[in-house]
Amino acid sequence: MVRHNNVVPNGHFHKWWARNVVTWFNQPGRKMRRRKARAAKAAATFPRPVAGALRPKVRGQTIRYNTKARLGRGFSFEELKEAGIPVKVAPTIGIAVDHRRKNKSLESLQDNVKRLKEYKSKLVVFPKKANKPKKGDSSRDECATATQLGGANVMPLTADKPELEMVAVTNEMKSFNAYQKLRVERANARLVGIRQKRAEEEAAKAKEASKMK
Repeated sequence: MVRHNNVVPNGHFHKWWARNVVTWFNQPGRKMRRRKARAAKAAATFPRPVAGALRPKVRGQTIRYNTKARLGRGFSFEELKEAGIPVKVAPTIGIAVDHRRKNKSLESLQDNVKRLKEYKSKLVVFPKKANKPKKGDSSRDECATATQLGGANVMPLTADKPELEMVAVTNEMKSFNAYQKLRVERANARLVGIRQKRAEEEAAKAKEASKMK
C-alpha cells in the first residue's frame, strides 16, 4: 500500500534491456594488436624517434588557454636561423617546420632556439653510405651506440618549478602598510591631470606678476 504523499508507482519495465547492454570481449586482442603495430612502426622508423619530429614550445590561443604551454606544429624560420639550422635541412633531421608561424615575443624565440640547440647536441646523424660519410654525419662509434628514442613526444615539455627565496622579515617590512600605499598611488594616478593644470596656472600667474614688477 502506498504511504505518504509520493508519486504513484507507474514504472514501465517492459523494455528490451538486453539490446542496450554493450560488451567488449575483444579488448585483450586489440591491446595486443596495438602493441604489435607500435613495435612494427618503431622497427620501420629506426633509428628515428618513434614519436616523430621535434616540435616547438608554444602558448595556447585566447585568454583562456594562453597561460598553458603546449607543443606546436613546427618551428619558425627565425628560430631555425638563430639555431644555425637551414630550413631545408631541418625536416631531414627530424625537426618540424611551420612556414606560417611568426615569433611575437623574445621569450618564445629564446625558448625554442634553446630547444633546438639541445636537440642538435644530442642528435646522431647516420650517413647514407657507411663508407663515405659527409660533413655533419656522426662518427662510426656514435652510430654504433645510438639507441632509438621512445615515448609519446620527442623532448616532452616539463613545467618549471619556481625556486622560493627565504628572506628574513625586517622592521621596515612589518611597518609597511600596503593598503595605504595603494590608496596613495591610486590617488596620484587619478589627480595627475588636475595637478599639472594647477601647476601651469600658477606658473602663468607668477610670470604675469614678474612682468607687472
